[in-house]
Amino acid sequence: MFCEGVSNHGPFWDHVLGYWKANLESPDKIFFLKYEKVKRGPSVCVKKMAQFLGQPFSAEEENQGVVDEIVRMCSFDNLSNLQVNKTGHVVHISHNFDVIVDNSVFCRKGQVGDWENHLTAEMIQRLDHITNEKLDGSGLTFDS
Repeated sequence: MFCEGVSNHGPFWDHVLGYWKANLESPDKIFFLKYEKVKRGPSVCVKKMAQFLGQPFSAEEENQGVVDEIVRMCSFDNLSNLQVNKTGHVVHISHNFDVIVDNSVFCRKGQVGDWENHLTAEMIQRLDHITNEKLDGSGLTFDS
C-alpha cells in the first residue's frame, strides 16, 4: 500500500516533495531537515533551527549548555524512554473500524539505516526504484 501511495497521511513522496519545493521557493519560510543530517550534527541543526526561527542562541546560552540540553532532551534515548512512548497508544479511525496502536511501535532504534533490518532485498529494490522515479529532477535525494 505504501508503494502505491496509500497511507494515513497521503502519498509519502508527494508530501515530502511538496515541502522540498516550498523550501526551495521560500527558504525563509520553510526549514527542511533530513533525519540523517540531524543525527550527524544535532547541535548544529538546533542552532540553525533557532536562527531560522529568529531566536538565535546567545554566546552566554551556548556557554551555559542550553543547546546541549535541548539536544539531550530531544534525543531518541530520552524521548523513547518517556512513559507515554512505552505504555501509551493512539487510535486510528478507519471507515469501518478503529485500530488501537501502541506508541512503542513508533520507536525502533533511532539509527540511520535501520530500515535495512526490516525490509527484504526485494522491498529495498522496489522502494529505491519508486523513490528515484518520484524524486527525479527535484534535486532531493534520500542518501545519507
